[in-house]
Amino acid sequence: MPIPRQPTIVSRRFTPLKGSFPWLLPIVLVLLFLAILIWLPWQAQRMEANERQEQLIADTLWVEQALQFQFTRNQENLSLIGQEFINKPGEATTLNERLRLFATSNHEIQQLALFDKHQQLIVGTLSALNEQNQRETLRQSYLQLPELQLQSSKSQCLRTTAQSNITKDSMICRFPILLNGEVAGNLFATYRLQTLLDETVPWWFAQENEITLLDADEKVIAKRTAGGPGKNVYTHNRALELPQLSFTLHTNSIKTEPKLLSNLLVLSVVLLSLGLVWSLIALWRDINRRLRAEGALRKEAAFRAAMENSLVTGLRARDMEGRLTYVNPSFCNMIGVPAEELVGRLPPMPYWAPEVKEEYEQRFAQILTGTVQPEAYETIYQRANGERFPVLIHESPLVDEHGKQTGWMSSILDVSELKRAEELSRQHEEKLHANARLATMGEMASMLAHELNQPLAAISSYTTGALNLLEQQGSDPSLLHAALEKARAQAQRAGQVIKSVHEFVRKRETARVPLQLEELLHSVMPLVELQAHSAHIHVQLDIEARLPTVLADKVLLEQVVLNLTRNAIEAMQNTPFEQRQLQIIARQIPGEASGFDTTPRVQIQIIDRGHGISQEIAESLFSPFFSTKSSGMGMGLNICRTAIEFHGGNLSHRANPQGGTIFEFSLAASTSTET
Repeated sequence: MPIPRQPTIVSRRFTPLKGSFPWLLPIVLVLLFLAILIWLPWQAQRMEANERQEQLIADTLWVEQALQFQFTRNQENLSLIGQEFINKPGEATTLNERLRLFATSNHEIQQLALFDKHQQLIVGTLSALNEQNQRETLRQSYLQLPELQLQSSKSQCLRTTAQSNITKDSMICRFPILLNGEVAGNLFATYRLQTLLDETVPWWFAQENEITLLDADEKVIAKRTAGGPGKNVYTHNRALELPQLSFTLHTNSIKTEPKLLSNLLVLSVVLLSLGLVWSLIALWRDINRRLRAEGALRKEAAFRAAMENSLVTGLRARDMEGRLTYVNPSFCNMIGVPAEELVGRLPPMPYWAPEVKEEYEQRFAQILTGTVQPEAYETIYQRANGERFPVLIHESPLVDEHGKQTGWMSSILDVSELKRAEELSRQHEEKLHANARLATMGEMASMLAHELNQPLAAISSYTTGALNLLEQQGSDPSLLHAALEKARAQAQRAGQVIKSVHEFVRKRETARVPLQLEELLHSVMPLVELQAHSAHIHVQLDIEARLPTVLADKVLLEQVVLNLTRNAIEAMQNTPFEQRQLQIIARQIPGEASGFDTTPRVQIQIIDRGHGISQEIAESLFSPFFSTKSSGMGMGLNICRTAIEFHGGNLSHRANPQGGTIFEFSLAASTSTET
């Protein structure tokens, strides 16, 4: 190349361009526009192709997950059925029906068979299994597979060859039934792979893609071509992992490469019809929103209707005038009146009991005027046959979308059985307490006879002396008066003991009334001293002055104090005589500062100097029928704890620092508003 001539050539070429530059710019712009016009459809074509490939991958992943979900759900349901049979082996007929129903509901399952841990066939879904030879054939077809691991606790799936009742495009899955970590049986499920593909793959995906299930050797096992064969333009492979078995899910789209000419035409139509398309899109979006809202509303209504119909609680709705607008089946069954006779009806209602009709009308009038707020309350309803039954009613206002109240919704619960159960429980508990009191007095019978014998002997002695004074002429009247006074005192002493026993053992209704614990302790002291005297135990009663009253049942608390003192006395049988001391302390303590209830409480402590309670005995101390005494029934402390919990307290114990045990409980002080 001759370098010296280069400048001359350049100068000659630039000379004509100076005059044509204004014409060159429009040409460049036109060419640029045409290039962009050609590039945009080509780019749109490539983007569309990429989007199709990405969509195919995403849809293939979705199909793979759908297959995995269907298999996992079947595995969980079948394992649950097998586990229930292992726990209840006597229900083979029910299990067989459940397996048949499961196979009918899941078309991809060809047959099911359950074997026990001895590899014996229990049930199967084929009707031919009623014959012994068919059962043996089925058992061998499953259990003689070479790759099968019957003792493994993990699930296992195997490909099958052509066998009896099992097609070649199937697979067998073994689901072990575990009991305490051991294999207690195996449940086999034979899957039709073609049916699994047909049932699980959605129709919209099958219309646009050819779906093929391949084995490890890339051989076709099942294929679905609802929309025709694939074009091999957009393809994707996805691994389908099953227990110890893998497949390949191959998807081949029936779409071809996007065409450039069609994109240009679509672009032109879009540009010319932008306004129309925008209006159509807006209309479609509005219609779609309405359809979704209506579908959601129908679904919600169906869900709520199913939920309300399944409730055992009665439901009713009333408008602002008291007219019934809705009742559920449970409410109709409760009162024995069909819904057609209730909906739209104004008060009075057919389920109102005549004796409380005025109460219904008054309460409803108060709700309408806003005098009372709807809340839970109990009342009496009557059935269609005239039977009365108690109900518990909860009411809440019905509010529309604008926040305006349109009526009330009520839930009605029949509490007849609850009331009967509470009454039976109360009678049983009362009988238990009465028997415990009688048992206590039976144990005290000998001491009671000894205690009464002393005043009776003294009365006899004093009356004999009085008779002798009367026979003596000129005797001092003051001596006669003193003898009679002493006889009367002894008679009062015996009467007090008998009265205490009578008050303790007599049958009565349990009732909590305002009670002074000081009076209660003094009334039970004769019985406590009666037991302590025979055991040579000194009783010390320490009561704080001006204790507040408590709401309690006197007889129940007397029984608690008497049982605890008797246990304390028995615990000190081997205690040295100088240390045999029984303390009964009553004092006021503050409420729990950290809780919601800060009401002052009255605490009672029973303190002994006995042998104490070991850790082993303490764990079962309050358990029913637990006793350390050979003649005891083991119900004393359990009854005491039940009685204290009935009063809202808690019975506890701890070691006495001086030796022995301290039993204590506390009751809330009565307020002025309690009755």
